[in-house]
Amino acid sequence: MEKLSTGEIKRILQETGEEALEAFIVRFSADERTQVQKMVEQAGKRLDALKQERQRMYQLMAYERQYQNYEYICGVDEAGRGPLVGPVVAGAVILPKNCDILYINDSKKLSEKKREELYEVIKEKAVACSVGIVSEKRIDEINILQATYEAMRHAIGKLKPQPNLLLNDAVQIPGIQITQVPIIKGDAKSASIGAASIMAKVTRDRLLEEYDKLYPEYHFASNKGYGTKDHIEALKKYGPTPIHRMSFIKNFV
Repeated sequence: MEKLSTGEIKRILQETGEEALEAFIVRFSADERTQVQKMVEQAGKRLDALKQERQRMYQLMAYERQYQNYEYICGVDEAGRGPLVGPVVAGAVILPKNCDILYINDSKKLSEKKREELYEVIKEKAVACSVGIVSEKRIDEINILQATYEAMRHAIGKLKPQPNLLLNDAVQIPGIQITQVPIIKGDAKSASIGAASIMAKVTRDRLLEEYDKLYPEYHFASNKGYGTKDHIEALKKYGPTPIHRMSFIKNFV
């Protein structure tokens, strides 16, 4: 049989999904051409990285295994407690027991591209997922902590099926009858909480990108409403917008 050219093999490698890397290595490991051996080595590194990621995700499901007697375990987290602008958003996610989603992490540790990719995967594969959004006006009325709890209750309330255990990032949510387990830095310790943090972060970032179109001088698409230098300068020059949290900007206007 005529050998494939190195260019053809390179194309095959580029099109090889994670599940087929081992087959690629077996198929081409006997090919003695230097370029092919480099590609086999590259595939081997990808496979090793994949094994490490699966091991990391296994560890990230430790709380989910600990509480496996609960049928529907829900991770809960928020995004947007610190910014000067816009709502606070909570995410709530029930992952399947045999969850095969890779690369979940604290949303702040992921690139924007990776968060966007995982957002779609989580929506597709989760048993249930939702977000709760509480406006800047409500934040000013009841304070950011109470608004965060309200957003979390909204997110949890929209889930179908309803969870019977909550894994929360650090907080105990008042007004909820479901058993809760607060976990300090939970978005980096629990896959369910990490998934919720991704849902919340992507939802809020998309809102800020829309706000940027309305108020381009504030650069909301890049600063996401946080009190960066360019944001503060615009605030002092143009004054607050209707979406600013007035209780957060007293020192600037």
